[in-house]
Formats: sequence, C-alpha cells, structure tokens
Amino acid sequence: MGGGAIFGLLYDAVDRVESFLQVFVYVYSLLILAYILTTWVRMPYSVWLNRIQRFLYDVCDPYLRLWRRFLPTFGPVDLSPVIGVAFLYILRAVLINILDRLH
Repeated sequence: MGGGAIFGLLYDAVDRVESFLQVFVYVYSLLILAYILTTWVRMPYSVWLNRIQRFLYDVCDPYLRLWRRFLPTFGPVDLSPVIGVAFLYILRAVLINILDRLH
C-alpha cells in the first residue's frame, strides 16, 4: 500500500518537472525575443523602459554570449538567438523524453 503512494508521488514529481521545463523554455524564449526587439528598436529614454531593457540584458545576454563564442560572425547578422532558442527546445525534448521513461 505504501509503495503505491510513493509511485504516485514520483509520477506527480515527474509531471511537475516536465511542466516546469515546458514553461521555462517558453518564457525564456519570449524573453529572448523581447531582448532582440528592444535591441533593434531605439526607444525613447524612460526610467521604466531602461529598467526593462536592463533586465532583459541581464537575463538573456549571458546565455546568448555563450553561443556567440562558438558561432562565426556573419557581418551584422547575429545568429546566437536562433541557435540558443533551438538548443533550448532540443534540450527540453531530450529531458522530457528521459522523464517520460521514468513513468
């Protein structure tokens, strides 16, 4: 009887981790998209816009800088967001596949 409860808790934990991974990748991808848009468009100076841009820079740029080290430069085109987001979705798929095997 106690073993069934433990398996139920394990299944619930696996489902929660899968949900967290899906939401994290989705939200982080949206943050990267917002970061890209704010770097393309010159916005008027505002304290709130500056704080938002600084937040996006602090959250997204370290991850994108990781990819910029490995990717060759293509002039003004920066492919690090594309590769970074693609890697996040591939990593999510691999981790969810591993977690599904625990079920």
